[in-house]
Amino acid sequence: MERFHDYLETSWLPGREFASPADFNAQLGAWLPRANARRMRVLACAPADRITADRAAMIPLPPVAPVTGWHKTARLPRDHYLRLDGNDYSVDPAVIGRRVAIRADLERVTVTCDGRVVADHERCWARHQTITDPAHLAAAKTLRAVRQLAAVPGPREDQVEQRDLSVYDAMFGTGQGVA
Repeated sequence: MERFHDYLETSWLPGREFASPADFNAQLGAWLPRANARRMRVLACAPADRITADRAAMIPLPPVAPVTGWHKTARLPRDHYLRLDGNDYSVDPAVIGRRVAIRADLERVTVTCDGRVVADHERCWARHQTITDPAHLAAAKTLRAVRQLAAVPGPREDQVEQRDLSVYDAMFGTGQGVA
């Protein structure tokens, strides 16, 4: 396998461009039948000639499929974005400060909170991108406006009355408050 990976990195990948993981898999899938039909000096035959013997020597697959993709939990920060694989994905700001579960596979990034989906994005394979759902952006603006209104100080019932200090000046005869 290491020799195959080295060959892909040094001889097959240079000069090729891929639009997505599916495009990569399609190009590799089209190339593999030709590559596996070539006679390999090390094997003394073509890899395609060895497939039947290799499959006969393999053990069966386990009854339960393995878990694939990314799985993690995190507390949603105040900016309502989660970072995954170098990209920031927006999440519904209604769950800021709560624990969310992030699940990502080759195509999608999904975030849930208490079993409810709070973000669902197409996976981005570029680096340093910010992926924002317009609904999350609108909800954040609304939440920000509500918090700003709540922060405006109004008359408080528990405020202490301020006494006019000229009353003390008159009482002690200092003459400053007396006209």
